[in-house]
Parts: sequence; C-alpha cells; structure tokens
Amino acid sequence: MSTAPVTMKHALESGAAFLETREISEPRLKCELLAARLLACPRLELYMRFDHILSEPHVAAMRRGIKRLATGEPVQHILGEVTFHGHRFKVDPRALIPRPETEVLVQAVLDWEGLNDDALVVDVGTGSGCIVISLALARPNLRCVGLDVSEDALALARDNAAALGIDSRVAFARADLSDCVDPESVDVIVANLPYIASEACDDLPRDVREHDPRTALDGGPDGLDIIREVVPDAAIALRHGGGIFLEIGATQAAAVRGILEGEGFTGVTINQDLAGRDRIAVGTI
Repeated sequence: MSTAPVTMKHALESGAAFLETREISEPRLKCELLAARLLACPRLELYMRFDHILSEPHVAAMRRGIKRLATGEPVQHILGEVTFHGHRFKVDPRALIPRPETEVLVQAVLDWEGLNDDALVVDVGTGSGCIVISLALARPNLRCVGLDVSEDALALARDNAAALGIDSRVAFARADLSDCVDPESVDVIVANLPYIASEACDDLPRDVREHDPRTALDGGPDGLDIIREVVPDAAIALRHGGGIFLEIGATQAAAVRGILEGEGFTGVTINQDLAGRDRIAVGTI
C-alpha cells in the first residue's frame, strides 16, 4: 500500500507542530535546518520548494531528525556542524556549541586598533577552537594559541583547525594561562569563559543544559568565578598596551568592569551584541 505524497510545506509544518508539543524551542527553524541539509540547498530556498514532493528516503530522514530533536538533542549536533564567522566548524558534545553572539567577540578583536599583524593571540578556554581559528583565518600573520583544560575539547579544536587547513598555524595546549606563557609576552587575550550563574544553569533550554558541557557554562554562584581567576593571570601575561577581550553575560558589565580595573586594566569598554545586549568587555593593560 503506497503512502500519500509529502510536500516540503507539509513536512515542515507537521514537524514543527510535533516539536511544539514537546516544548522544543524554535521548532520551525530547526526543521528548516534539517530540510536544507537534506536537500543541500540554502534554507531560504525551501520557501520556493513548498510544493516539492519529498522522496521516501528524504521523508524517512526528516522523521529521524525530528525524533532526535524531540529528545532535546541540539540541531547542531544532528547536523554535525555550525557556521561561525563564515566558516564551518565541526560540533559535538565535547565542547560548547558556538553561538552567533560570539562572532561579535571575534570581530571586536579584529577591529581593535592595537592589533598588530603578527600579534601573539591566546584564546583561553578555546573549546571547539572557533574563536582562535576564525582569528587566524582572518589575519594570516597572527600567532595563535588555544588553551583549554579539556583534552576532549582540544581534540575537537585540532580537528577543526585541520579541516580548515590551518593546523600548522594554530597551536593548542592543555594548560591554564599562567602555565604556558611568559610575563608580558602576549598581545591579545580573548576568552569566552563560563559566565552563567550555577543556579541559572538548571533553567537553560533543554538542548543547552543537557548537551553542552556543564563546565563550559557554569561560572559559579554569580557567574564570574572563572573570569576572576583568569583576569589576574591575563594582567601578568599581557605586554604593556596589550588587550583583553571577554564575552560576558548581559547583566555583568559593571561587575566585570570592576574586576578588570581592579587588576590594572584601563579604558574598559563594553560592546553590545546584535540584539543590543552588553556582551563584550574590552580593556588594555
């Protein structure tokens, strides 16, 4: 007995409706991302294919993906990659999924007037490597290092560097900042450290709290424990005139400014993300 044809429009609408019953955030977007991968086309092109009849293998693949989404699995893990700063990065449970707001952190470094062509840039808590790799791709003469305490995350970062053809230009190490650099030797320190308060971690969306590493999210009681640990080491590691760039929570600007100024950083500025929320703290030493 043959089954009724399934159009793209029906697949998207029925999939999103099913995910809504499972309280999955952004259900339509996630279904569209699955479909775009399946048909190897840009997501916006789906709207010109609403009447397209999906093949039975495509219908089966969509259903498998939607079932995985219904369990709370991130769409990025299902796809196996995410686009960040114009490049595709492999993602999996070993490291935090790169977010669009972190692209603002990368751009803040690239736009900084103090960034020399051959600057030594250290990414603390590199995770997937998306920040330091994006910087290296944008500025070929930068000397780039990514640090993390997780060997699993570092393995993922190395995979991404190799896939993007710059594994010879970015060094990765399992270390803290104080372990591997000399005083006053670094030009730029950039970091997307854990900055979510411990109690708030339990209220994060399901796909985040169950699939991103807790160690990449939890910043202690007020979200600032790791930032407080790293900033003093950064003040020692940076050369005179060097810059620090931190991603922060939307309500943490005043507290982070105080931490930076308390360690001798000057000219502290707070940059906003694309939604107008405080997101990046910048200071010089």
